[in-house]
Amino acid sequence: MNARRDSTDGPENVDELFAEIVAGLERDGVGKDWLDLDEANADSDPALAAADTGHGEPEQRTAVADFDPDDEPERRDPADEDHYVPPEPPPFPVLRASTLAALGLFVLGILLLVAPGIFGLQSRIGTPLSLVALCAGVGWLILRMRNTPPPDSGWDDGAQV
Repeated sequence: MNARRDSTDGPENVDELFAEIVAGLERDGVGKDWLDLDEANADSDPALAAADTGHGEPEQRTAVADFDPDDEPERRDPADEDHYVPPEPPPFPVLRASTLAALGLFVLGILLLVAPGIFGLQSRIGTPLSLVALCAGVGWLILRMRNTPPPDSGWDDGAQV
């Protein structure tokens, strides 16, 4: 019994398949403007000339000899370009008394949790009080959030998400 199977897509057939693919691309006109590596030599393109010909004498590079620094494109200084300067941000809104009270409850809850000794309390009494103060402050802030547009907005508010 032969364990090796004969198949047409094995490694023996790779070169033939590649040649078919290349021939199909050449029929379509792909790559006709490409430089063939066999045709590329030092005589046809001076930029491809090697620095040393192997005979001990250096070959002159005409591409380097024809270099003119005035032909370089001008380099732009990024500072010269116009940059977008954003407008000044609007000032923070004035906090209302109820917002300040909610923030005060939040700070009081953190202080009772971290250092109940400041108020002369033990941690077994300060911890539940701090949790109540934290929950009350956060709840107060959440309940104060608005679902309506601000009162000073006009009839055309644009797109609102």
